[in-house]
Amino acid sequence: MAVGIVFVLLLGEIDLAVGSVAGLAGSVWGVLGTDMPDGLAILLGILSGTLIGAFHGIVFAKIGVPAFVVTLAGFLGWAGLQTWVMGERSTISTPIGSFVNDLTKYYFSDVAAAYGLAAVVIAAFYLAQFRDAHRRKAADLPHRPQSEIILRTAVLAVLVLVAAYGFNQEQGLPLSLVIFLVILLVTDFVLRRTTYGRQVFAVGGGIEAARRAGINVSWIRISVFMISGTMGAIGGLFLASATGGADRSLGGGNQLMMCIAAAVIGGTSLFGGRGKVWSALLGILVIQSIVQGLNQMNLSSNAIQYMITGAVLLIAVIIDSVSRKTQKTAGRA
Repeated sequence: MAVGIVFVLLLGEIDLAVGSVAGLAGSVWGVLGTDMPDGLAILLGILSGTLIGAFHGIVFAKIGVPAFVVTLAGFLGWAGLQTWVMGERSTISTPIGSFVNDLTKYYFSDVAAAYGLAAVVIAAFYLAQFRDAHRRKAADLPHRPQSEIILRTAVLAVLVLVAAYGFNQEQGLPLSLVIFLVILLVTDFVLRRTTYGRQVFAVGGGIEAARRAGINVSWIRISVFMISGTMGAIGGLFLASATGGADRSLGGGNQLMMCIAAAVIGGTSLFGGRGKVWSALLGILVIQSIVQGLNQMNLSSNAIQYMITGAVLLIAVIIDSVSRKTQKTAGRA
């Protein structure tokens, strides 16, 4: 869900409906899963999020209604539709054998799985850094020296190997983490290595300039909200897996705020044009570190957690704002 929010923030917009979309997608899967194959129910649940995102994008890009208003209306409307879809059932338990159940409950118990994934991550990071430096050097652009690449890789290696060791001390490598990393890698490639990704950054950096460059601004806006809706729907299936099924409160509570906070705390600008999908991972780690740290200090009150998380979010936004003002003053924005 936070990955989808990153895409919207890159345009300088916001999606306030992602929590409701997650709940509705989970409910669609739960209701349809009782009468059709699990795979088809999952597909239709995800597709519902994609269609909702397309609707938000069309109303925003074609009609001109501000994204804040469109998604705020969606936040209310899709929550109501979720209740209607559930009907008289307050809860629909996850069917036995459903893949959704495995999303958060399946672990690769073999120790080689966690260490193997760690090795792949380390090697991929080094090769990506080395390739980027080589390309920039060939183009006579500033590039990282080999020593810095090795140092950065060594730091990452320590972190991921410690994480792998921790997983193996418990139940093993979780399937949910593997899926999340795949989503991050795919979306990161789309944003950084494709024409579409560069167009997203261009629109976020300046709509009029992007339009004069020949970019179809309306399509970029619609597609970004489709991505956000799709990610929200996938997040809804993860929530359903974690809670044991679909219910009327799925996707509610503080889910929306935490997704936005994770993206912003991780470094994605609220003003558009700057950020990475890895911001979602970094922001989530920061928020969970706060939660776990407070738990270890016996300060697990939600009030304290929310106040500290809110303070960190405000600091992140202030830093972003000051950075943008500094760049404008220096003529780099």
